[in-house]
Amino acid sequence: MNLVNLDTMVNHLTQLCAIPSPSGNTQKAVDYLTRALDSLEIAYKVTNKGAVIATLPGQETKIHRHITAHVDTLGAMVKEIKSNGRLKLSKVGGYNWNSVEGALCYIETSAGRIYSGTILNTHSSCHVYEDHTKQERKDENMELRIDEKVKNPEEVVALGISVGDFISFDARTRVSESGFINSRHLDDKASVAVLLGVLKHLKDHKLSLPYTTNLMFSNNEEIGYGGNASIAPETKEYLVVDMGAIGEGQTTDEFCVSICAKDSSGPYHLGLRQKLVRLAQENNLYYQVDIYPYYGSDASSALRAGFDIVHGLIGPGIDASHGHERTHKEALSNTADLLLHYLLSE
Repeated sequence: MNLVNLDTMVNHLTQLCAIPSPSGNTQKAVDYLTRALDSLEIAYKVTNKGAVIATLPGQETKIHRHITAHVDTLGAMVKEIKSNGRLKLSKVGGYNWNSVEGALCYIETSAGRIYSGTILNTHSSCHVYEDHTKQERKDENMELRIDEKVKNPEEVVALGISVGDFISFDARTRVSESGFINSRHLDDKASVAVLLGVLKHLKDHKLSLPYTTNLMFSNNEEIGYGGNASIAPETKEYLVVDMGAIGEGQTTDEFCVSICAKDSSGPYHLGLRQKLVRLAQENNLYYQVDIYPYYGSDASSALRAGFDIVHGLIGPGIDASHGHERTHKEALSNTADLLLHYLLSE
């Protein structure tokens, strides 16, 4: 039987995925988080970088635990207004252009106006371009087609669009009757929803924690410096909740809580990993241990910043990372319950 309420997590996830929050432009998502924490009457602070840190007092105050999940996502910026009235883009975060080719998107101007559009390669018409399938998907061959009557830079500028405006991708979130959740940006809004579900469970059941715990919702993870600051000096253990990577050679699937043994930054702390495995086994949670070969986390960032911490990483298994992703409700439940057991453990 799952402990953390699944409907709560799915509701948070669908709402968060509907809020554009590319790295560098996350205020709307941060506002959602602070409203959610206010409704739970949980104390928090917002850092200078814009991260939200909720604090749960524990019986032990001299040793803290630190949990992170990140609310920022992939996105883009306007790099140039082209002579044909389309936009050249600059990526925000790491992804391949083919993963967003054909994606519906939104441009947010500095004045706050929103325009819709589509990301395309410049030779997108198969009836015109012989090389439409062979054209390399790289910066100079990609453009944004705006859903407005514009044919030149002057008409685009008249809309208020300019270089540096943020572009977000339509998440196209869909929850199937069979429990699958299809959406962009499950990395890492699925984990943010997990943290919010766990917080509600702790409050509803008036559960006390053995250690004071700080839960950080970071907002710069996709660009490499999310949870690397504002870490309490009392922190001993730092647990990241982020997506589990699925692919050939991986044990992780869309139903498990994935426990990371190693990523591109190196091995995670063996003792903490073994504790997480033991908690999963003792509580009959479906888990897998994996290595993520091309991956970094907020904990990696914190270690590079010089923090002396024990670090770990868990998360729901998510397919097609940095593309149109998919997970299952079971992965949310397994991740949430493992996190809850960890927080309540000595």
